[in-house]
Amino acid sequence: MGQTENKRQAVELADIMRAYAAGLKQNRNLCPEQHKAIEDISSCRTSKRKGHLSVCNKCAYREQSYNSCRNRHCNKCQYQKQTIWVENLKGRLLPGKYFHLVFTLPDCLNRLIYRNQQLCYSLLFAQAWSSLQALCANPRFLGAQPGAVAVLHTWSSTLVYHPHVHMLVPAGGLSEDGMEWVKAKNKFLVPVKALSRVFRARFCEALLKLLRSGSLNIPEGFQTEGLKQKLYAKNWVVYAKKTGKTASRALEYLGRYTHRVAISNNRICSFNQGKVCFRYKDSKTGRYTREMELEAETFVKRFLLHILPSGFYKIRYFGILASANAAAQKEQCLALIDKDQYLSPVEGLNAYQAFQILSGKDPWRCKQCGEGIMKVYPISNSA
Repeated sequence: MGQTENKRQAVELADIMRAYAAGLKQNRNLCPEQHKAIEDISSCRTSKRKGHLSVCNKCAYREQSYNSCRNRHCNKCQYQKQTIWVENLKGRLLPGKYFHLVFTLPDCLNRLIYRNQQLCYSLLFAQAWSSLQALCANPRFLGAQPGAVAVLHTWSSTLVYHPHVHMLVPAGGLSEDGMEWVKAKNKFLVPVKALSRVFRARFCEALLKLLRSGSLNIPEGFQTEGLKQKLYAKNWVVYAKKTGKTASRALEYLGRYTHRVAISNNRICSFNQGKVCFRYKDSKTGRYTREMELEAETFVKRFLLHILPSGFYKIRYFGILASANAAAQKEQCLALIDKDQYLSPVEGLNAYQAFQILSGKDPWRCKQCGEGIMKVYPISNSA
């Protein structure tokens, strides 16, 4: 999410949510997390929320602001979090080249996965990682222990339900005895076709095991009989791409995915007469230049498909990049790679201190005179 996406737009998701909030609150098919997202996004930075009055101690310039909702699905509350997260992660990643992998699932599973999000999303993370780990351990390919930062997304650019995991993987790994850094051979980490087949086999086996144990809630009309044959009849494709020559470039790439929500405000073109027009990605150019118009209710319903279960972690770390291995294995990898580790200047700082360093601006400095300091006074909820 770029900085321009965080600025006020002519039409925003919150405007559309507010127009349909009353009707959506009566919808019993929505879960508590979806109702909370509707309420939070609708009221974000409005008089419905408590706010504060900032007054300059030099020129008496006054500025009133309402509080953000801080909901992780709000497209106005993620820019600062993403910026600080990316900067902190630079100090966690190993220096060097990285690969970007995307693990997707066939759409015939969409209804089953959506009904069992907590279990199935975790299964997607687990089997994507185990498949990559198994192939990387093979001496014919990498022959080493890999690592990964993985991010879950559940949407396409048209807001259609499309669960998939983006994975950022170092172009190398730690040998089994921990005494050597093994670089990826040629221009690939592992063969994509082999990875796709292993991922399909492992995910299907784990999913069918959950079905047999009765652990999954089966949607009405969903056919489990013959499901294995149906899934194996499809080619599962794992997308792979090298992201750049440095960890910083790789992070810039991944940063586009981490705290992004289903749609940013700068993609919404118009909201008129009960219809929403928005831009989506042209598959040929990779740019958001094509436009789609939907009934506003359909647009909102599509957005609500991507509200994650409460407490579910959409960003996960694996292998030599996992928190459990951060101390011992990371130091060993750095010694073997023989490159300097990036030290984040915002490590341990609070959000305001981090923002000041990353933006080069003092958030408390008066915008009017440029010299005074803004003193903050709380204001009560006026709703």
